[in-house]
Amino acid sequence: MTERASQSDAEFFKQRGFGLKIGFGERPALLVIDMLKAFTNPQMMLGADLDNEIEAIKPLIAVAHERGILVIFSTVMYNDADLKDASIWALKQKGVVTLKGDSDGVEIDPRLDFRKTDSLLVKKYASCFFGTDLVARLVSQRIDTLILVGCTTSGCVRATAVDAVQTGLRPMVVREAVGDRSAAAHEQSLFDLNAKYADVVSLDETLQYMRAIGHNSKA
Repeated sequence: MTERASQSDAEFFKQRGFGLKIGFGERPALLVIDMLKAFTNPQMMLGADLDNEIEAIKPLIAVAHERGILVIFSTVMYNDADLKDASIWALKQKGVVTLKGDSDGVEIDPRLDFRKTDSLLVKKYASCFFGTDLVARLVSQRIDTLILVGCTTSGCVRATAVDAVQTGLRPMVVREAVGDRSAAAHEQSLFDLNAKYADVVSLDETLQYMRAIGHNSKA
């Protein structure tokens, strides 16, 4: 997409009333989507260079831990030897073989502070909501806002954001903390998410919000 076309699209969507702010809610959770070794190692089939995104995610996790905000890490894992539990998706991309349950590819990248007090969500498809108990976990904690970070912007982040808003949650996609294998897919997905399904927010404003809203704040 050329710069002129991008500006034209932005103006068109604005004129039609897209891209209004949802805004942060009162009780957030931080959802770290699929920052597993199979995706963060650029040498692997499904991998990409996500070093910058990891650095952006680190302070979000740190503040969440400090303020008592729920942190959920997701991973993708297939346990059937013949990948039956990947269903039709296994026909579309060869890389699912790196997501077998007995491989270290499904482990959370060790550069991120994944603690025993955090939650681990195991999924098999793009959205963190599809075929999981995520809704029950969020309802039990009275969560109204999902801070979304991780990968990939055009895949699992996008799918999760769409399902979040359809579930009645406020999806907040942190621009610096989401990444993709394709720069073009990343930018287009951020544009579309911000226009219709989520707020694309900066790292700084998200950290300020989390520091102010912490569930265990003594203020």
